[in-house]
Amino acid sequence: MSGSGSGERDERALVAAECEGATDLRVDVGVLVAHAPTSDPGRLQSFATRAAEDAVDELASATDVAWRFYLEETARLADHDPRRPSEFLDRATHRMVEGPYDLVVVVTDVPLVSSKERFVPGLASPLSRVAVVSTAELRSAPRGEPRRPLDDDAVRWNTATLLVHLVGHLLGARHGEADGGVMEPFRFDPERRAVPSFDADVERHLRSVANEIPATEARPRGPLGRLAFHVRSAARNPGQILQALANSRAPLLPLSLPKLSTAALTPTLVIVFSAESWDVGFHLSDLTAALFAVVSVLAAALYLLFVQNLSFPRKRHRVVTEHTALVNVTVFLVLLLAMVGLFALVWAIILVIEVAVFPTNLMSNWPSLEDPAVGFVDLVRTAAFISTIGVLSGALAGGLENRLVVSHLALFPDRP
Repeated sequence: MSGSGSGERDERALVAAECEGATDLRVDVGVLVAHAPTSDPGRLQSFATRAAEDAVDELASATDVAWRFYLEETARLADHDPRRPSEFLDRATHRMVEGPYDLVVVVTDVPLVSSKERFVPGLASPLSRVAVVSTAELRSAPRGEPRRPLDDDAVRWNTATLLVHLVGHLLGARHGEADGGVMEPFRFDPERRAVPSFDADVERHLRSVANEIPATEARPRGPLGRLAFHVRSAARNPGQILQALANSRAPLLPLSLPKLSTAALTPTLVIVFSAESWDVGFHLSDLTAALFAVVSVLAAALYLLFVQNLSFPRKRHRVVTEHTALVNVTVFLVLLLAMVGLFALVWAIILVIEVAVFPTNLMSNWPSLEDPAVGFVDLVRTAAFISTIGVLSGALAGGLENRLVVSHLALFPDRP
């Protein structure tokens, strides 16, 4: 139930913690426990419940709205391997629209790694309103000492502090450097025995956005209705999407996907020495070449989005929340910018080959050219035409060998 009065929630969901606020608004948080194969799910659920109980009072006090944490069914992971937070995104968004919830917190006992391959205790995605907390890093101890147990006081209160800290990020609060509040950069403190408060500035911010916390929901009819809701959601939150795109470095994504880049570049290295490709490139108008490139890049991004099933949640639901829609819009724009980056990469390589390798005096012997003179604009246009073919072949033949990298780069920062 998002906000107040939006319908009754499934009675199977257990209330882990709740605290009333000064207003009638309520924030509903889904807590999803994802455990390793040999772990005791009940123990991890009890740990997550206690963390919610320790955190809920500070959240209600800082925002003046009621908070309720719901404990969802546990999810068993396939192995003990470290996970990126994006690997929980499908489960989290599925729970978010099923609830529906305003926020989702994932608690896991497997190690969590950032995009820079650093082990971290937790990360938050303000755009998707999903936070992930890992007990693996929180239970670590100095060298030579045994790992801390889940019921250790230091683990308990550092987990609650981290949970409040990450929820603060989900609501737009930023790091405070030396204020001593809960939003200072998180560090495990073995002497911690309480949850620090939000400082006055952060509290003012949280109270100012209290009316925006409950998630907007829709029950769109058909593909056009879903598309319209996604467009409206993006139009209401352009800043969040632009920030995620700026953090994603999406045009550089092809450098992290060698299979995609190889599938795009390989055929162009053959085509560039084909007389037919030069004939087409020389006889295309600039407008036609530009439109062909734009349409091909867009088609490649849409193809990868649907064929790789990169929209969230992957199981269709009648309810769509605004933040799930924002995730989907951002992932598509990341793909689009990645295809632009792939186009630029292939175009630069082909242009270098045309200028430095291809013998231009061969053009004078081609009867299809009225004017055998080769200008730089002709080379640019021909390279663009060949690169467009490369982008299409890359999307069709290469695809994304790791679909999780898209959502990870777009949505999650590198540190708590």
